[in-house]
Amino acid sequence: MYIITGCAGFIGSHVAKRLLDSGEQVLGIDDLDQSSDPRLKRWRLEPLLRSPQFKMFNGDITENNTIQSISRRLGESGARPTAVINMAGQSGMRAAIGDPHLSVNVNITGTLNMLELCRRNRIKKFVSASSSNVYGNSSIGPADEAGPTDQPLSTYAASHKSAEVLAHSYQYMHGLDVSMLRFFTVYGPAGRPDMSVLRFARWIASGEPVTVYGDGSQERDFIYIDDAARGVLAAVKHVGYETFNLGSSMPVTINEMISIIESAVGHKANVVAAPVNRADVKSTWANVAKARRMLGWEPRVSLEDGIKNTVAWYLTNREMVDALDLGLEAVQAPARPGKLAA
Repeated sequence: MYIITGCAGFIGSHVAKRLLDSGEQVLGIDDLDQSSDPRLKRWRLEPLLRSPQFKMFNGDITENNTIQSISRRLGESGARPTAVINMAGQSGMRAAIGDPHLSVNVNITGTLNMLELCRRNRIKKFVSASSSNVYGNSSIGPADEAGPTDQPLSTYAASHKSAEVLAHSYQYMHGLDVSMLRFFTVYGPAGRPDMSVLRFARWIASGEPVTVYGDGSQERDFIYIDDAARGVLAAVKHVGYETFNLGSSMPVTINEMISIIESAVGHKANVVAAPVNRADVKSTWANVAKARRMLGWEPRVSLEDGIKNTVAWYLTNREMVDALDLGLEAVQAPARPGKLAA
């Protein structure tokens, strides 16, 4: 059995489905909070609930009573989970600008509670989401896991770095085996509606203005959801304590990404420039050599194919997706002086 937090989230739901499809039992934890539109969470959760191998626990991992309740359930059943897969971190750097306490509470306190769950119940493996944002603007070229991560640009990035350090202390003190996954820009069907690929597809298909922060020359390393979910499961193996980059290792500019979406949708984008966000890094680029060497993992899905799949999913589910709240209000950080887009 596996415990997956954030089981109604983007990555967590895909990981849960892969485990269920392989015959594993999954205990999913999610509080279906309002940090992103709960309608999409329920959409992701519905097929999981149809599986007899899936059990759902509605709870908030930042609350001690959630951890106590799960521990009691494990004790009563005699179950010894193979791993805790913690995908419940607060999602999105921009949301953390509007509410920095949320990212600190979920990403730090929530991670601490799940580490405690492992310790109390002698669960040997802990896999948890981190973020490429921990690198800040420190890397030139592909970011290496051994590179500097001590200058985060946002509370979101700082909270993920703090979670990594907490997990390391549990590996050292309690012998917990830990894999911390630094996700780059994960996209795909049923993705978060505020993320750029799905958001831009929605705007382009509807003929709405496409807001781009800056001039679009900033680079992002996009990783398709299937590749990300495979990476999570590959990281369940025994490693001691390690951080792993999960990205495509093939960054593209935002302008290039928009061009690929235009081709998939069949419409041109009406791009509107907005001031650069101070919390945005200039470039993300994953060195995935470590994950390839230690986990036997590497990305398989090209950006062109991934965007084609995402757009096809959007068009099929357009009525549902167009009704979703993008969650973009009150999240724009002050612009860098002198850096307004032309």
